[in-house]
Amino acid sequence: MKAAANAVSGPRIGIAGFFLEANRWAPVTTGAMFAQSFDLAGELLLEQLNATPPRTLPDLAGFMAGMSAAGPWQPVPLRAAAAYPGGPAEQAWFDALLQDIEQRLRAALPLDGVFISSHGAALTTGSDDPDGELFEHVRLLVGPDVPVVAVLDLHTNVSARMTDALSAFVAYRTNPHVDLFDRGQEAALLLRAMLSDGPGQVVLEKLPFVPASTDQLIAPGTPYQALVDAGQAQLGGPILNVSLCGGFPLADCGKCGFSVVVTARLGAGAQARDVARTLAAQVWARRQDFVTSLTPLDRAVRLAVEAGEALQRDPLILADVADNPGGGGDGNTTFLLRALIEAGARGVLVAVFTDAALAEEAHRLGCGAVFEAHFNRDMVDDRFALPVQHRARVLALSDGEFVGRKGLLKGSVQRMGPSALLDLGGVQVAVISHRQQLLDPAQLELLGVELGTLRTLVVKSRGHFRAAFDDFAARERIIEVDAPGLSTPNLGTLPLQRIPRPIYPLDPEAVWPA
Repeated sequence: MKAAANAVSGPRIGIAGFFLEANRWAPVTTGAMFAQSFDLAGELLLEQLNATPPRTLPDLAGFMAGMSAAGPWQPVPLRAAAAYPGGPAEQAWFDALLQDIEQRLRAALPLDGVFISSHGAALTTGSDDPDGELFEHVRLLVGPDVPVVAVLDLHTNVSARMTDALSAFVAYRTNPHVDLFDRGQEAALLLRAMLSDGPGQVVLEKLPFVPASTDQLIAPGTPYQALVDAGQAQLGGPILNVSLCGGFPLADCGKCGFSVVVTARLGAGAQARDVARTLAAQVWARRQDFVTSLTPLDRAVRLAVEAGEALQRDPLILADVADNPGGGGDGNTTFLLRALIEAGARGVLVAVFTDAALAEEAHRLGCGAVFEAHFNRDMVDDRFALPVQHRARVLALSDGEFVGRKGLLKGSVQRMGPSALLDLGGVQVAVISHRQQLLDPAQLELLGVELGTLRTLVVKSRGHFRAAFDDFAARERIIEVDAPGLSTPNLGTLPLQRIPRPIYPLDPEAVWPA
């Protein structure tokens, strides 16, 4: 393929995205859900890529900034679609997305490179590896000599189909994820280098090991942090990137399992393989350090009651990890809410609770209104979203649009839909319309919440809240609660059928190398 760049305008780089973390047991993710979150193409996509602040995830903003800082270039927007974590995407919608990206890519050829923003743990109703399918199609169209670089989530489920199609693989190195912008910049630098040095080579080493999501915290003193640090110590010479991906076991697919992915200069595949195997051995040696330890519901509620009664105690965070919308949960289970009310807990805020009908009713009644709040009134035969009815007062209302200021969504425009803050007595509930987890203080500030007045914050989230509310509660005062839900980290309770077996810790006898 002839080079498309010229000295004046710089290289022409295609930009695409497909972002979905899929929970096997969550409701199907529809095209309408992508449209509600983010699904833009061509000039409309370019407009958002250049917007301040943008609606895109920060990795795209980082890539744009990194490419521009390195010199002239021409972004060629193809299509980028992202939906909030949920069930497998509709196959017909994905097929149409893939066809559209292919058509736009063909029309844009020749290109000097392609950047893809991806989560990497997607499913469709007909495929367990749509990410690999997308990467493979891009590679086939641009040919073997054009760099194709992707940024992926730390929880990506990696396949050889994915890595074989890429010239560079860049995964987040933080959890909570606060380095998306940085990883986008890194991808830009790698792509720039490959324009002159040639495409890189990506090596994958898989382990029969699936740490639960709550065991993948990266913080000083955690085993994952030590492994990430060991990976970064391998950089230099021909080794361009080292990514250690714990994966997303709730996808229940053949790609599940801890992945060590190494990007090297072309021709350095043997060295990359040695690095990958060395790091994989370190991961395997520490597998027993990744242990799920959740607090029983009744114990968590007692801690909240104590926090409300003893003001000298530090504030408390209860993480309802099994109802994490960031892992496919619906954000509307009521086990913890009901128990807190019954126990007479005080100074509690539950956030954020997804119930569009309840939020709409609060908006209709207005601030100050007192009414009988029916949580989950529209849910039928749902074993998790059980209804709760309680007298409530409307404290605040909002349209739900915010700009993230800490953590994963920092600097991007997000929408919760019509939202309301309800007072149920000792317990307040922040109710939203568009399902999402609590991961930014801006979500609460919209509703006038003053964190300093709270004794206990109940978060519908798995871990991203840690980067946003680090100044509210100390790490030892963050309690992960064992309650039912679609995103439970208790993997042994799930009807897993497609995940490779044997695999640790589900199968303690699992061995590596096989």
